[in-house]
Amino acid sequence: MPDIYIGYHFTVEPKEPATEILIAELGETAFESFEETETGLSAYVQKQFWTEDILSEIQILNSGEFKISFTKEEIEQVNWNEEWEKNFEPIDVDGTCRVRAPFHEYKEVQYDIVIEPKMSFGTGHHETTFMMIKHLLETELEGKKTLDMGCGTAILAILAEMKGAKPLDAIDIDHWCYLNSIENAERNNCHNITVEEGDAALLTGRKYDVIIANINRNILLNDMQQYVDCLNEKGILLLSGFYEEDIPYIDESCTEKGLKLEKKHQKNNWVALKYVN
Repeated sequence: MPDIYIGYHFTVEPKEPATEILIAELGETAFESFEETETGLSAYVQKQFWTEDILSEIQILNSGEFKISFTKEEIEQVNWNEEWEKNFEPIDVDGTCRVRAPFHEYKEVQYDIVIEPKMSFGTGHHETTFMMIKHLLETELEGKKTLDMGCGTAILAILAEMKGAKPLDAIDIDHWCYLNSIENAERNNCHNITVEEGDAALLTGRKYDVIIANINRNILLNDMQQYVDCLNEKGILLLSGFYEEDIPYIDESCTEKGLKLEKKHQKNNWVALKYVN
């Protein structure tokens, strides 16, 4: 039997940052794939996991700040590769790192990363992923024990291994991300990445030279002490998933725990920060 999906097509005004918030909230439910559109977002859930009240906990739909409407349809057997071939273009970061799908032509580049693009996060298209790639390209990683926290598709762990980091842990609380990270690590011939399903509770007693955390402001603030406790002397903490206006909250949390801000990347209103201890 082919998989049957329910597709929700959201019109979002203003589109940012509401679309990002909407994806984050939908990602806590049974929705498994997302596609940003010109007017907002399309989200897909397998019919077997769909319920009438699937949107009942989506708080942004009741927010007075944004105008969000939607239609829904039943779709038989979505071919995600076909959908992404229409919309997914390779990402080039500084002419050094190229992120592409398996169906894209290979081009000579120092770091060629192949990601199976099953959803919007972790393909390099999002500003935060793009900036974290820039931070990693600028960072000496040879022999560094590294953590990719909230790894998504494991794109950042994969790049870190390509740059010589080892061993590496890639952790995500989402089961789909866990499975896709394993698949992508294998696809890129990575042998030093251990993928785990879970949250910061897994970090107790561990130590890392480099910690990458591209999540969101609230989770970062909640888990910051655990990151700092896991950081070796002269360690590096790379943080993203938040906006320019969130920097004071992040910086206060980091500095009071003994970290020092060393570098900032900004793309549109998103930021990625590098801290050292």
